[in-house]
Amino acid sequence: MVSFQLLAKDKHSKARAGVLKTPHGEILTPNFNPVGTQGTVKTLSSLDLKEIGAQIVLSNTYHLNLRPGAQVIKEMGGLGKFMGWKGPTMTDSGGFQVFSLGVAQRKVMLKDSRGSKITKFSKSVFLSPSDTKLLLPSVTKTRAEKELKKLKEATVKEDGVWFYSHIDGNKHWFDAAVSISLQERMGADLIVAFDDHESPLWDYETTKLSVERTNRWGIASLEAQKRKDQLMYGVVHGGMYEDLRKASAMFTDKHFPAVSIGGSYTSKEVLYKTLDWCVPHFQEDKPRHLLGIGEVQDLFEGIARGMDFFDCVAPTRRGRHGSLYISPQNGGRKENNFKLLIQNAKYALDNDPIDPGCECMVCQTYTRSYIRHLFVADEILAQRLGSYHNVYFIVNLVKRIREAILEGSFSHLKEAWGI
Repeated sequence: MVSFQLLAKDKHSKARAGVLKTPHGEILTPNFNPVGTQGTVKTLSSLDLKEIGAQIVLSNTYHLNLRPGAQVIKEMGGLGKFMGWKGPTMTDSGGFQVFSLGVAQRKVMLKDSRGSKITKFSKSVFLSPSDTKLLLPSVTKTRAEKELKKLKEATVKEDGVWFYSHIDGNKHWFDAAVSISLQERMGADLIVAFDDHESPLWDYETTKLSVERTNRWGIASLEAQKRKDQLMYGVVHGGMYEDLRKASAMFTDKHFPAVSIGGSYTSKEVLYKTLDWCVPHFQEDKPRHLLGIGEVQDLFEGIARGMDFFDCVAPTRRGRHGSLYISPQNGGRKENNFKLLIQNAKYALDNDPIDPGCECMVCQTYTRSYIRHLFVADEILAQRLGSYHNVYFIVNLVKRIREAILEGSFSHLKEAWGI
């Protein structure tokens, strides 16, 4: 019931355009999946997403299992019906969150070694409180030591993971059978095999063991699958090690009907190298998803290297904090990540829309001056408008990229964006 067809390939890169047919509709690729972690893309309704042009929404198994629970979603008709979304849906395995959130934090927030929120490019992540810095109400050493003692580590076993809810600290177990069972009950069109997640702090041998564990869990995920109307993605891991990434890519392509690339990268350079290592080992007729990646430069570079699907929380996270995407003709470039910071004083009397030429509802209705006022005044509407614009911007940029591939002008578009 799920099939992928390749329609066109770019002559000057590995970029390609296709269509993925699912029980709840077709998805034209390349495609960006807005992330609705808990069954909602933050601040946006399903009607907003349809208006924006989104084709699919990705939600998270870890979060939805904790609340409201997979059984509730099943009894309410499945994920799409539960959230009022009539198109295709996707759930990830929960593997990333088991490790990044599966430490009993409660009021303690974990940061990476640079003091930043944990992302795919974090310098240190997961599994050990010693890998992280704490953002604490008090920065005193004594308080930090006390808070550190409260943390309960996620514990990896050969067949799964014991972890602690970030909501209430309760202990939970995830393995391949649990993850797939939850995803089947929630009923998404696309699902992901349960995977181990490496830390970039690990050495070669530790990372190799993690890849082997992901392979075992991947096979166990396939064996646990009962529904035939859900397409399962296997996940490539291997950190920054070329031979591990290549071996993982070959294993994943051999066993799974769809392939994805996950893990941590530490830098964009490592990310792009990872794609160069992995993509040649993927069969042409399988859809390819780059998990957790979706910034402008990464979309162009990922598509140029042959990837089809992307997802990322960046558009809504940036939008809620006033970091808004702009096109090259309006000052967007790699160096500023194609964004402006709307709270800056220079926008106080700016009568332009966020991104002149953008056809989204926000840019057609509001000025930079007004949106800046909303952010400065801490109005809730600011978060909604910022998120709406950013999701529209990314979704429709990828749509433009697809059109360029079909027209044979992808390289010109990429060059026009300075990438």
